[in-house]
Amino acid sequence: MSGSSPGDPPDDPDDSDDRVRDRRDRDGRDDRTPPGDPSTAPEATTESESEAGFESGSEPQPRARSRADDVTIEDDGVVRWFLKTEDGTVVMARDVLSSVAIVAVIGLVLFGLSGVWPPLVAVESGSMEPNMERGDLIFVVDDDRYAGDNPVEGTGVVTFENGHESGHEKFGEAGDVIVFKPNGDDHQTPVIHRAQFWVEEGENWVDTKADDAVIGEATCGDVQTCPANHDGFITKGDANNGYDQYGNGISDVVRPEWVTGKAMIRVPWLGHVRLTFDEILGETGVQSPILEDNPVPVGPDSPALQAGLAGATGLAGTSAGVAVAIGRYRS
Repeated sequence: MSGSSPGDPPDDPDDSDDRVRDRRDRDGRDDRTPPGDPSTAPEATTESESEAGFESGSEPQPRARSRADDVTIEDDGVVRWFLKTEDGTVVMARDVLSSVAIVAVIGLVLFGLSGVWPPLVAVESGSMEPNMERGDLIFVVDDDRYAGDNPVEGTGVVTFENGHESGHEKFGEAGDVIVFKPNGDDHQTPVIHRAQFWVEEGENWVDTKADDAVIGEATCGDVQTCPANHDGFITKGDANNGYDQYGNGISDVVRPEWVTGKAMIRVPWLGHVRLTFDEILGETGVQSPILEDNPVPVGPDSPALQAGLAGATGLAGTSAGVAVAIGRYRS
């Protein structure tokens, strides 16, 4: 029987309350999980389960789809599907079409600036050396654009003769370098040479304007194109020893309507890309033998000149460099 013994001081109510609290604290500590006990730690959700959408006591959640996966022809139409899908074949087709579009835009810009097609030609050999080298890429414009000082009336072409007077130079020498169709023949390879001077119909240009260093001792009677059959240009390659209208058999006097453009800008080496493709594909240009240091004058009855004027361009003995870009040009 518990209770206070006689003679003992009565229990202090505060002490009793403290003992009750101590007992409760001990009981509570016994029920708690010791810190760091792994056996009773709550199970953590792994990162992979979290990413997969799993939660304790719930069904697996489906993985979120990307916007590209959601694009279908049925829901979005062919155009949107083609632009947005990540299908490998379609992506490759998009890349190819993008490249073609960029090239087409560049081509249209160049055409807008030049006014002729093709606006770029690749020089294949050396009749215009050293001012145009084999493998150069040449930007060509319409002959009436970007005219220099003192052009021939009715054209935008400044001749070598006029260029000396006005100070107009292109590609290292006076005057413009023009692109023309020999004898006006659309089936012949165009030629890119420098315009030397302008002659009028019936003019005895050999005696009046030709350079003695080029024409030698020849007279008008020795040259089939003299007197001039019509108004036009006398032309010559910078590296050639003779005029295209005498000795080389390239063309008659070049009418203005035969001129398809004039050279403006030279980009070294880039033309080799086109020339390499030509070699791979086995294309062959119209090329001719290198002009001799001392060419033999060609008279009216010369088979070489007659063949040249008849269309066998380049077979009479000139270094005729071919320039090519989409179309083919010869210098």
